[in-house]
Amino acid sequence: MPKLKVLVIDDENLIRWSFKKHLDQKGYQVYLAETGEAGIKLFEKHLPEIIFLDNKLPGMQGLEVLKKLRHISDNSFIIFMTAYGTIETAIQAMKSGAYEYINKPFTFDEIDVILDNIEKKIQLDREIQVLKRQHPQDFTFDHFIGKSQVIQEILGFAREIAHSQATTVLLLGESGTGKDLLAKIIHGESPRRDKPFVVINCSLLPETLLESELFGHEKGAFTDAKQQKKGLFEIADGGTVFLDEIGEINPSTQVKLLQFIENKTFRRVGGTEDLQVDVRIIAATNKNLEEAVRNRTFREDLYYRLKVFQINLPPLRERREDIPLLADHFIRYFNHQFRKQIKGLTDEAIKVLQNYHWPGNVRELRNIIERMVILEKDEYIGVDSLPAELKQHVTTDDSRVSQCIRTILESDISLPEMEKIIIQEALRKTQFNKSRAAKLLKISRDTLRYKIKKYKLQAG
Repeated sequence: MPKLKVLVIDDENLIRWSFKKHLDQKGYQVYLAETGEAGIKLFEKHLPEIIFLDNKLPGMQGLEVLKKLRHISDNSFIIFMTAYGTIETAIQAMKSGAYEYINKPFTFDEIDVILDNIEKKIQLDREIQVLKRQHPQDFTFDHFIGKSQVIQEILGFAREIAHSQATTVLLLGESGTGKDLLAKIIHGESPRRDKPFVVINCSLLPETLLESELFGHEKGAFTDAKQQKKGLFEIADGGTVFLDEIGEINPSTQVKLLQFIENKTFRRVGGTEDLQVDVRIIAATNKNLEEAVRNRTFREDLYYRLKVFQINLPPLRERREDIPLLADHFIRYFNHQFRKQIKGLTDEAIKVLQNYHWPGNVRELRNIIERMVILEKDEYIGVDSLPAELKQHVTTDDSRVSQCIRTILESDISLPEMEKIIIQEALRKTQFNKSRAAKLLKISRDTLRYKIKKYKLQAG
């Protein structure tokens, strides 16, 4: 298994030093932070698989850091540490997404047990994720919840793609918007539904291992290649390969992927025979690939080859009318899971959900509904039952408008300059999709085109 990354967030220098010394010897890649703010920055930059997080930190406390880390990604294992342990703190940490909870002082024997368990789980998850074949009949367009115009347009386009001969599809959107679900639906609704659907997360594997997983390898191709192995493209012949986090693949693999897309042939690592397969590639990322192309971290020719059919999934805050529908769907799902009989949300609670900015998108909504269904004792979930982070961000439309007006009047920005900024932001949010940007701005597409020309705005 590739070297795992571990982030230690603790204000005690001795603890950080001890972790560094011990984990270096164990072969981990170690990052250290003495404040929550510094830890969040390191987490965003390196996305470590394992985090040891102290509760008592200067400034931002551990529980707050934990919630922010979970908003960024829910794929890491967070071990919550404290010298002032209480049952209430432990429960709160676990509900907020901690994997494990340990009290100080601890021994590194305890730490090693936790690390060994995590390594086994990561290895198992990777094997399942790489080789997993979904049952296509489980995924239809009925599974993508949303009645908003933007979602209905996306599903209509996706349905056309599913039934077509398209061999490459690119799904763009923030984390938690449903890219993986839409990929399964496109496969499940396509003529390829009876063939394999194979998933790989490109960010989880190092360069050499990713290439071997995609293309396979011959016996003796490298030190650990003790036998021939088929790659995912061979396994998925006739079906679909879902390349999640495509923006993370290295330049060498990008070249080989491009060659495969264009020629439909490849060679196993260490092989000499050209192999030909028929697969549809669905790639997804939350990165701005146009910016990556400009920064020369992603090949322009591969980008344009992937985006022949491109779907931009909007964040939840841009489809707020779907929130009651999604919340009701998740309540019914978790009622069944936990044998509860919650009838729904009060009107006031729904308004709070619709006013929240949802940085974690649909995934965050799902997690919050799960938590509330478990804890709710009444028939309806009211405002008092909502997590504090939702209520503290609630602002009415009037107050938001008033704040916006005050900001403009107190600044040196002119009205035309403000209009330009607003149009730029709408274009940025929609990745320069003029139709969607015009809908956000509530103006016609022709008016938007005039404004773009007026202010000399260009993509990127």
